Amino acid sequence: MRTSQADRSSRMLAFVRTEGGVVRSGRLRELGFAVSAVTDAVACGELVRIRRRWVAVPDADPHLRAAAKSGVVVSCITQAARLGLWTFDEPVPHVAAPPHAGRILVADGTRVHRAIPLVPRHPDALDDPVENVLALVAACRPREAALVVFESALRMQMIDVEAFARLPLTAAARSVLEAASPFSDSGLETLVVPRLRWLRLRIVPQAWIAGHRVDFLIGDRLVLQIDGGHHVGAQREADIRHDARLTLMGFHVLRIGYAQVVHDWPSVQHDIMRAVAQGLHRSR
Repeated sequence: MRTSQADRSSRMLAFVRTEGGVVRSGRLRELGFAVSAVTDAVACGELVRIRRRWVAVPDADPHLRAAAKSGVVVSCITQAARLGLWTFDEPVPHVAAPPHAGRILVADGTRVHRAIPLVPRHPDALDDPVENVLALVAACRPREAALVVFESALRMQMIDVEAFARLPLTAAARSVLEAASPFSDSGLETLVVPRLRWLRLRIVPQAWIAGHRVDFLIGDRLVLQIDGGHHVGAQREADIRHDARLTLMGFHVLRIGYAQVVHDWPSVQHDIMRAVAQGLHRSR
């Protein structure tokens, strides 16, 4: 009998984890798990009660736990990051609720979006599907930042352009969708290429030179390399060797930091403009 009870408890906990670690307690009863089983799991610390209707495993995603506690869903830029889409750092959590929801108690600083979702939300849902996420991103973020997220979703094939366009999009969301391309290799391409288009020079992202890819080739000879957090140790040494090889082949390399692109673009543009003015992008 004890083995049977232990087995049922194990299956219940396994189900909770498959649901993201947070689940409505009524759902467990619907699946045949006894109220006493849930109560026992809470008593022994295998589950924690978020509020009267929700329980979670102790190590559940904090965003989902907070959503269950407040009666909202994780959405907008926070959910975009959870889905693996390219986003900029956003320290403030973003959640969504129906437009006419009553008073919502959330942690200080949390951004609550009250809007009709494009895709209906199941009552048990604690996070938004990608369509709802993109709609809120288009309304919430600056156009350039929203475009980065949209292109990331297209690149990862999370949405189909035609299907998404058939939804009742806002003017802002439709404008971003029309500008988005599935062919950008990363969020950096989405940022850098449009920002330099006014130079009227050929800009090739992910160009293959001397056995390695470079982030951007401007004109014929100007290489723009962008270092992220992974450019350390062996990777950094490989980058230095490749820069030296490019220089010996007659290329000019500008290596900048990711933070410069995101937070200090004028300084990056300043360097590129002067390199172009000196003709460093031309073949000799």
